[in-house]
Amino acid sequence: MIPIRNAVPSRYPPVITWMLIAANCLVFVFQDSLSPSELVLFVRQFALIPALYSDFLTSGETDLAASDFLPFFTMMFLHGGWLHLILNMWTLWLFGPSIEDRLGHGRYLAFYLACGLAASLAHVLFNPVSIVPALGASGAIAGILGCFMRLFPLARIIVIVLILFIPLFVEVYAFVFIGLWFLIQLFQSTMGLLLPSSSGDVAWWAHVGGFLAGFTLGPLLVRSRQRYRVYYPDEGMLGFDTNGRI
Repeated sequence: MIPIRNAVPSRYPPVITWMLIAANCLVFVFQDSLSPSELVLFVRQFALIPALYSDFLTSGETDLAASDFLPFFTMMFLHGGWLHLILNMWTLWLFGPSIEDRLGHGRYLAFYLACGLAASLAHVLFNPVSIVPALGASGAIAGILGCFMRLFPLARIIVIVLILFIPLFVEVYAFVFIGLWFLIQLFQSTMGLLLPSSSGDVAWWAHVGGFLAGFTLGPLLVRSRQRYRVYYPDEGMLGFDTNGRI
């Protein structure tokens, strides 16, 4: 299922979402301009390599500088290819504005970075000996999905379902679409623990960690009613218009 529309109404322009998408795209364009050797050095410096930190914890060394923990944040602005970038930015564009609208710009940015950090920590915790650089915004975006499911469980999302190459447009509840997505991430994460070779190059536990962070933190950061007027019935709410349709 590929989501193509989220109909939850918003009042304010999603400035931070636009900035995050622009930042991710600019960083990827810079990545794409590097030579192969330069790209390897760039990824090693700014992507997240769990084994570096597990070695530090087991050896008890204390010579890590604050800059050594920068990859826990910078990894969420790197991507492994155009398809990786497009899928992540499409999901951010589709669901991010609704969350930014309810949290406010400053809280939304802090929320996004916190979910990305939670995703990084989860990845290091469950893949302590991995030397494969982890990169991508999907952990932070998983936090947005978790928050969306918590705030708008009954909002309707239009998705495309391909059956024998024939696209079908279907309306589903947010809790159904996002819930199925999360179950897939959890299943793949568990399989990765039982059969490490089955996990491939996807940081499944980062998705799980980011989602749980967003599901938990998002509702705590929602604007108060004094700062954000609620929608009245004639304005539509939770993804429905005044007649109960999407």
